[in-house]
Amino acid sequence: MTVASESTNVAGNPLVTVIVPCRNEGPWIGACLQSILDNDYPKDRLEILVVDGMSNDETRKVIDSFAAKCPMLRWICNEKRITPSALNLGIAAAGGSVIVRMDAHVAYPHNYISSLIELLLQTEADNVGGVCQTMPASDSAMAKAVAFGMSHPLGVGNSYFRIGSTKDRWVDTVPFGCYRRDVFDRIGLFDEDLVRDQDEELNLRLIKQGGRIRLSPKIVCNYYARDSLGKLWQQYYQYGYFKPLVVRKLGGVMTIRQLLPPLLMLVLMVTALAAAWSWLGLAAFAAVVASYLLTIGTVAIRSVRHLGWTAAVALFGVFPALHLSYGFGYLRGVVEFLILRRKGFRDASSIPMTR
Repeated sequence: MTVASESTNVAGNPLVTVIVPCRNEGPWIGACLQSILDNDYPKDRLEILVVDGMSNDETRKVIDSFAAKCPMLRWICNEKRITPSALNLGIAAAGGSVIVRMDAHVAYPHNYISSLIELLLQTEADNVGGVCQTMPASDSAMAKAVAFGMSHPLGVGNSYFRIGSTKDRWVDTVPFGCYRRDVFDRIGLFDEDLVRDQDEELNLRLIKQGGRIRLSPKIVCNYYARDSLGKLWQQYYQYGYFKPLVVRKLGGVMTIRQLLPPLLMLVLMVTALAAAWSWLGLAAFAAVVASYLLTIGTVAIRSVRHLGWTAAVALFGVFPALHLSYGFGYLRGVVEFLILRRKGFRDASSIPMTR
């Protein structure tokens, strides 16, 4: 499988379309676009489509300033204001035979695009990506703890693009995918019922239809995490909430790790109810909570040298925020999408478009 020759120049470089979905990313979009423009991929083989979801902050002003001086960059208005719509608008407007999603909360190294293209051309993969190195959004202890939790196996399981990998491997998903254009002709576009989890659903749909996804730990981008427990809770609640809709659309659970947070939530709920009726129930609830806190404590103690005591203690808030928000969202999603058969919704002005 090769990228279409008519979209490749004499040096073998395919025309690449970068799609950046965004809304109200004023503090981040400038650094993101500059890092994309600083990439070493040939500029005459690159187009950048910034798909803005009707931002009402400084985002459009920043985009316009870049577009005025960069002929390969243009913006598209996304009236639906949700990420899958932004990606689909970008794909429809794309001229490249390779399509790369790049998010506004991320800074990319200078060889990011060229490394993705090299990996895509050297493998039989339909989609390739690298490791997403989670960075704190500020110098606060909480921001450092959030970034640590989002890149630790206790927080995100065996999600290799978050925890890292020692070797290239075939995986179920990658962040900010680099796709062959014909993937979307074969399996369809991003599902606009999914305000969150749309990239995972598309990747799992791709695998179900015989496609392959390759991750390389040599390709690394810096993702800036949320800087508070409230923002982290909202983000992971949304991830969990839409996951059962993905399950319904794909006809089953594709990864076991998504079931662990709702299972924890169920165990806590059942033992808490039992605790109100008997000493045995109270003992069971206490044992579950103690075991959970002990696990967090073990990780926190081991992290002191790296994080410092204040951030290590903050992990007692970060890990529960990750697990319980996702678990609660997942259980609600089971009720609404699997039992009540809700379709989903297409407008979500309060939901950010970055991961």
